Amino acid sequence: MPFYRHLGNIPHKRHTVFKQENGELHHEQLFGTIGFDGMSSLLYHIHPPTLVKDILGKKDISPKVAIDKNLQMRAFKGFDVPVVGDLIDSRIPVLTNSDVTLYLSRPGNVNENYFYKNVDADEVIFIHEGKGTLRSQVGNIEFSYGDYLVIPRGMIYKMDFEDKNNRHFITESKHPVYTPKRYRNWFGQLLEHSPYCERDFRTPKDLETHNKKGDFVVKIKKEGILYDYCYASHPFDVAGWDGFNYPYAFSIHDFEPITGRVHQPPPVHQTFETSAFVICSFCPRLYDYHPEAIPAPYNHSNIDSDEVLYYVDGDFMSRNDISKGQITLHPSGIPHGPHPGAYERSIGKTKTEELAVMVDTFKPLKLTEQALEIEVKDYYKSWIH
Repeated sequence: MPFYRHLGNIPHKRHTVFKQENGELHHEQLFGTIGFDGMSSLLYHIHPPTLVKDILGKKDISPKVAIDKNLQMRAFKGFDVPVVGDLIDSRIPVLTNSDVTLYLSRPGNVNENYFYKNVDADEVIFIHEGKGTLRSQVGNIEFSYGDYLVIPRGMIYKMDFEDKNNRHFITESKHPVYTPKRYRNWFGQLLEHSPYCERDFRTPKDLETHNKKGDFVVKIKKEGILYDYCYASHPFDVAGWDGFNYPYAFSIHDFEPITGRVHQPPPVHQTFETSAFVICSFCPRLYDYHPEAIPAPYNHSNIDSDEVLYYVDGDFMSRNDISKGQITLHPSGIPHGPHPGAYERSIGKTKTEELAVMVDTFKPLKLTEQALEIEVKDYYKSWIH
């Protein structure tokens, strides 16, 4: 990603006079990353985006680590997390390090009375259950089962749900999230061998422009602290914008798996990348077509990365007794592979209907207090059963 987009009304030239109908100036805001070197967009507000009336309070929502160093294969029952009414409080941190935090969430509210901004991290929200609308300063995106919502840091947004049946797997990244470089040419266009193309990405539309004054609460997360800011103008007062920095959606169902005569390595499933971890999508696909191929993955050593799998749907062929919404952690330093019988069972099979999200981190992950509450005990012994 990303590619140039614009919505609403913008002036012919940047940083020039752009008046509203009442004769007042629009208030230009550069929304950029990595100083002035990363992706950016220019937003044109009706009111200055700086009108702070009050700071109402703050609270620490940083993950509470229970196990700092881990060399044990583990599993967690992701569907055991409770329904929580508040969008932010519903996010249960499970695994974390200095680069990334992985959350499970079951938000129950249909419509929050505040807005949210994460200035610590980009967010990739995988929608396992539920549907609704991601509303942001730069427009709206409808979402449903199987969507990845990629939200750049600093973007003010809300999530409106159609009902209370929602499940999310959230990757919070301290590093910008991109499509893999090997899928793009030197202009940034996705290449023919990429498992997706630009038309598969859904960008914001239906720009909301609210010319309202009052009390508007924006919850802002910085360094693990959530601050309640009260602004004097509606945060969705953008009359127009253009640029490369905006949220977008991509459905896991639009990922086109790369297959071969023999078993393909995990990088063929890569969907997003950062400098510190990758996100992969395991999707329904045809198995290897060599006459003597073994479709199940071979044993492999995680020497440089921790491997996390979030099981979405279907029968994951390399694992026994895996339930929907379960998370497995295979840490760096020890080998892992298919469960007993899975290697043999896969021979002769022609396809799989599995659906899963994988996150491979280059730094070891730490277990949170909440993770231990949903852990599958003795998972590390399941290869000898």
